[in-house]
Amino acid sequence: MLEGAREAVRLFNSLTGTIEPFAPLDGRTVRLYVCGVTPYDTTHMGHAMTYLVFDILNRICQYHGWRVKYVQNITDIDDDILRKARQVGEPWDRLGDRYIRQFQEDLNALNVLFPSVFPRATEEIPLMIEIIQKLLERGAAYMRDGNVYFRVASDPDYGHLCRCSRDEMIRLSAERGADPQDPRKEDPLDFLLWQAAQPGEPTWDSPWGPGRPGWHIECSAMAMKYLGPQIDVHGGGYDLIYPHHESEIAQSESYTGTSPFARFWVHVAMVEYEGAKMSKSLGNLVLVRDTLRRHTGDAIRLYLLSHHYRTPFAYEDDGPARCEPLVQRLREAVTAPGGSGSPLDLAPLRDQLAAALADDLDTPRAIQLLADAAERLLRAAREGQAIEQAREQLREMGSLLGLTVTR
Repeated sequence: MLEGAREAVRLFNSLTGTIEPFAPLDGRTVRLYVCGVTPYDTTHMGHAMTYLVFDILNRICQYHGWRVKYVQNITDIDDDILRKARQVGEPWDRLGDRYIRQFQEDLNALNVLFPSVFPRATEEIPLMIEIIQKLLERGAAYMRDGNVYFRVASDPDYGHLCRCSRDEMIRLSAERGADPQDPRKEDPLDFLLWQAAQPGEPTWDSPWGPGRPGWHIECSAMAMKYLGPQIDVHGGGYDLIYPHHESEIAQSESYTGTSPFARFWVHVAMVEYEGAKMSKSLGNLVLVRDTLRRHTGDAIRLYLLSHHYRTPFAYEDDGPARCEPLVQRLREAVTAPGGSGSPLDLAPLRDQLAAALADDLDTPRAIQLLADAAERLLRAAREGQAIEQAREQLREMGSLLGLTVTR
């Protein structure tokens, strides 16, 4: 834990729509769950932005002396994986393994701290079946033709997180992979907990026949298994608020009886490119792997984090290049030779940077403070001041932002 001023951490909570003071419920361990990728393609800049934001949250929580138990899942069975596997003629599980490795390599190149637990959905199916069985027993779910659906009518608070009208939820569910017109549903908003076996697809045995779990139940099961019935922070991209996170809340709280399922919901705004949200389905992707061939991981990190996580922005191809000069100045600053004059103290800037990150993860402000500190150190070096302590303080600042150049 660094010396210096400590400010309370404040986060915007999507559940309440306000910025609130944050601390772990038990005062010691932050229980953090972030929705991971579906591995059927390589990491793009929208993915990178999301996981960099939660990397900053991880780092600032540790700076405050809290342990972070960070769970990030892998959705390794999904319609998209099966579709891609058929297209390329590769077994679905081998394809998933390949893209998981690439995803991990990409995030390592951006110096993202690895999660404490990195579970795969296919490894946690017994717990999903147990949860679904309980929901059926409590009347919160029902079975039709081998499918099991969550009964949205059993949760009067459904829609509280997204704040959408019923018509909006029906429209969004259709856009994001559900089928409101499914005639087996009691209500168009009811969602799949278990999907009956389809020809040519992998299946697992269940009390309702062979099949595979629905998307939403996977995250509930993995979050509860590794973090308990109530977690401190649940995060992901803004596009997951509905139906994914809304449905997670409903099924999790119906299963455990504990509310809220997550005390804070943190969502990262969309990264746009070529006039639309960057996404695999649209194909308008800028891949991390390709960009790393031309730019340092630090420059990519600085460019993405120069935008506040709650503000959508359009990715620009020359963005990382614009951050390379700062990377170079930081490299010069941490290796600059010192003199014997009065020592430079960067502790006030370091503490301001930590306070900026604690203030709803204000990374643009933090990056400006880091740049100011580098310029101050270089000027002090030219003037013959002692800078040994300042170099260490600059390294601490760079570490809070996850940079490698200041190591």
